Amino acid sequence: MSDRALGRALLARQGLLERFDRPLVETVEAIGAMQGQAWAALPVGLWSRMASFAPEDLYRALEGEELLWGIGIRGTLHLVSAREHPAYATVAVEPTGAWHRAIGQTTPAMDQLREAILTFAKGQSRTSEEFTQFAEDWVANHPGAIDEQEVEAQRSVKWRPIFRWSALVRVPSGGVWGAKTPADHRAAPIPPGKRPAPKREQALEAVAFAHLRAFGPAGAEDVACWTGARVPLVRALLEGMEERLAVFADESGRTLYDLPEAPRPDPDTPAPPRLLGAFDSTLLAYAVRHRGRIVPEGLREVIYDKGNLRIQPTIVLDGLVAGTWSVEQRRREATLTLRSAGKPARADRAELMAEAEGLLAGLYPKAKGRQVVVE
Repeated sequence: MSDRALGRALLARQGLLERFDRPLVETVEAIGAMQGQAWAALPVGLWSRMASFAPEDLYRALEGEELLWGIGIRGTLHLVSAREHPAYATVAVEPTGAWHRAIGQTTPAMDQLREAILTFAKGQSRTSEEFTQFAEDWVANHPGAIDEQEVEAQRSVKWRPIFRWSALVRVPSGGVWGAKTPADHRAAPIPPGKRPAPKREQALEAVAFAHLRAFGPAGAEDVACWTGARVPLVRALLEGMEERLAVFADESGRTLYDLPEAPRPDPDTPAPPRLLGAFDSTLLAYAVRHRGRIVPEGLREVIYDKGNLRIQPTIVLDGLVAGTWSVEQRRREATLTLRSAGKPARADRAELMAEAEGLLAGLYPKAKGRQVVVE
């Protein structure tokens, strides 16, 4: 399969060829765990993929715990459905169980503290400062339980390793979801029928299937990069599932796996202009050297801000990243600025302007004024 064919397959699964006309939770599951380091990027990604979406839809789903946002695979923030969260959370935990430690080897009491932290956050939102104080109180009440070197290492980072955990989700202070980035933490709810948590092997298989569903066809390196698992483990898993999968090769001969019934459109299928948010999942779902299906070689440095370790919001034309964009709201005036890496065709420019105007109207409905600027 050519990069262009792989790109069209990606766009089809992400609702970027034709917007999804389905419920929000089903959409999030279809497009995979949504990369969510930038809170404001989530409404952008959903608006660009759904036939009908307003930010309030996302906030209601989060309030009702149908969707969850928190630390997930690769230790980064993701948006997932409550149904699929247990599998993602299990994969996110390091197999050594040492993710919460600040030094390589330490006392088993760190596991006791971890369980106490989870109880502390069940049904109650907690701030980072509250977790830090809880840990200090626990140490004071259990003298000598934790190695002093571990305690000092944890204090140097304000005990962050113990609450940057996939068993916790992010929630807003006061419980009201909105445009402000949620900063508190709460124990993740366990959906009916999901107790106990899946075994790691089962969870990795479920997450690998979810990756292929959302981003396939993909190689073992891609699935491993996305999940944070080791490549040999993922390769053995996929090879063991070959009878249930479709197998292809990319232009270099690399083996790719896919779900047999997944869409793989004609490479010449027209692709409309789209605007993707910061850290969009489509740009990160593959091993770095295998992202050519959506990121042209010459634009990698354009979209990656090394100073802030940030993937910029991107313009996609004909299925490929073609520039960046930003939005600013001042005095209730919303301005979206497009920065194309080249000169788009007249038809593409007109469609891109319409897409940008639609995004502004969809995400800033209360703005007194909206404008699109091209640099």
